Amino acid sequence: MKTAIVTGGSSGIGLEAAKALRDKGVKVYEISRRDCDTEGVTHVRGDVTSEADMAAAVEKVIKAEGKLDILVCCAGFGISGAVEFTELEAAKKQVNVNFFGVVNTVKAALPYMRKQGFGRIVAVSSVAGPIAIPFQTYYSVSKAAINAYISALRNEVRPYGITAVAVMPGDIKTGFTAAREKSPAGDDEYSGRISRSVATMEHDEENGMDPAVAGRFLANVSLKKSVPPTKTIGFTYKLFVALNKLLPSKFVNWLVYLIYAK
Repeated sequence: MKTAIVTGGSSGIGLEAAKALRDKGVKVYEISRRDCDTEGVTHVRGDVTSEADMAAAVEKVIKAEGKLDILVCCAGFGISGAVEFTELEAAKKQVNVNFFGVVNTVKAALPYMRKQGFGRIVAVSSVAGPIAIPFQTYYSVSKAAINAYISALRNEVRPYGITAVAVMPGDIKTGFTAAREKSPAGDDEYSGRISRSVATMEHDEENGMDPAVAGRFLANVSLKKSVPPTKTIGFTYKLFVALNKLLPSKFVNWLVYLIYAK
């Protein structure tokens, strides 16, 4: 039986990924700050922003199972606001949770995966990584960082049988929307564009993909024989990412302005 760790597994797509892996016969441990009682999934308390927490949590799983086949990093949250008016501490917190949360968890798992000679690392990124969203700049920054990190990491650990992939979802209907830390500072100076932009994004999220679909996608990617550096969830978002590569960047940036910043 394969063993998996899922961070952020107490809610949203992390919870759905944990359940989907469980349903595929994987022994699943979920790591989160909140207590979680999901049938067939073992909860381990830990904060992804703490290197010590992640080291202790991964060690606990290794002691219990003797190996770690799959690591799925789902923990994250979002902030919104204008770059000019976003407090630096809020920006640092965004990157610390979304990006360095992945770094802390992967750093804890790599020594075991390297010694055992196999492992699959899956990190949840976002379509907002390659297609940066105005007024959610630091969220996009944190997800773009994951894409770069995973692409480089793959080549570092390739000789040890470890593979890694960044999975990019688009809009998903989860508690993520309500949990977003929104700053309206500067909305008057920006002629209401901040609130309009965030309202547009939240409308799209509330009408977005069922998180169970994303969870099953993550489980399937975790168990595939081979994976590319990035994978996108959903045909529409795959099209957006492809067009972002093919079309002139100036044109794509203008389209994003029309949708999220005008």
